[in-house]
Amino acid sequence: MDNQGGQAESELNSDWSELTHECLTNVLSRLTLHDRWTGPMLVCKSWLHACKDPSLFSTLDLEVHFDSPTESARWWTPEFERKINAMLQSIADWSGGSLTKIRVRHCSDRSLSFAADRCSNLEVLSIKSCPNVTDASMARVAFRCLKLREVDISYCYEISHESLILLGRNCPNLKILKRNLMNWLDPSQHIGIVPNEYLNACPQDGDSEAAAIGKTMPHLEHLELRFSKISAKGLALICDGCLNLEYLDLSGCANLTSRDIANATSNLKNLKKIEKPNFYIPRSVFHAERYGHWRLYDDRFQTDTFRI
Repeated sequence: MDNQGGQAESELNSDWSELTHECLTNVLSRLTLHDRWTGPMLVCKSWLHACKDPSLFSTLDLEVHFDSPTESARWWTPEFERKINAMLQSIADWSGGSLTKIRVRHCSDRSLSFAADRCSNLEVLSIKSCPNVTDASMARVAFRCLKLREVDISYCYEISHESLILLGRNCPNLKILKRNLMNWLDPSQHIGIVPNEYLNACPQDGDSEAAAIGKTMPHLEHLELRFSKISAKGLALICDGCLNLEYLDLSGCANLTSRDIANATSNLKNLKKIEKPNFYIPRSVFHAERYGHWRLYDDRFQTDTFRI
C-alpha cells in the first residue's frame, strides 16, 4: 500500500521539463498560437525551443483576433504595427519554409518581404488593412511565392495594379482574389478609427486594376471588388479574361448599372453567385438634398455618381 502511494506521489511530481522534444511538440500542437505565445514559451529553454519547432508553423492565422463588429483605433498605430511585424518575422523564421498560410493585418513592407524570402511554399496570403504594405513587398511575394492560390489585399491602399500584374503573371495557381475597398460612399463607420489621410487615399484606378486582373488571372474562380471604382469597361475586361469565375462580389461598386453587369457577365457560364451594388446612397455623400435617400436600381441617372 505504501509503495503504491509513493509511486502515485512520484508520478504527480514528475518533471514536465524532462519530456522529450517529440512529446512536447505533440502537446504544444494542440494549443492555439496565442496560448503558446503567452504561456509555454516562457516556461524554460527546452519549452521555448519546442515552441519554435517548424512543425508548429504551417499556418499563421490572426483573423480571429480581428473578428469584431468594430475596428479599434489602436490597430492603426505604429506600435501595433511593430508588434505584428515582430510576430510575422519570428514565425516566418521559425517555420523553416513550412509556412503555407498567412492571415494577418497591419503588417508592413518590412515583415512581408522577410516572410516572402523565407516562405516559398506559401499558398494563402491575407494582409487586409495594411497601410504600409506597398508594391515593393508585393513584388517580392509575386517572385518568390509562386504557389499562391488565394490573396486578400483588401483595404491596402498603397498596393496598385502593378502588383496585380506581377501576381497574375507569376502565380498560375491563383484562384481567389479579394481586393475590397472601404465604404467610401458612407465612411462614417471608419471615421475616428482609420486615419483621415488614409481614408482619403482610396484608390481611384478601378479600371487599371480590372485590366490587370482580366489580362493576367485567367484561372480566377472567386473575385471580390467591394466598393471598387471600376466602370463598365473594367468589368467587361475582367469577364472576358476570367471565364472560370464562380463568385463575383461587386457590392458598393457605384459606377456600375444593372445593365452593365448583365452585359458583362453574360459569358460567364460557371458563375454561381454575384453580389450586385444595390444600396441606399447617403445624402451626406453627394449632398443630394433634392432627392433625399433614393433606392437606385435602374439607369435613370446617367452620371457616374448615380449609375447603380
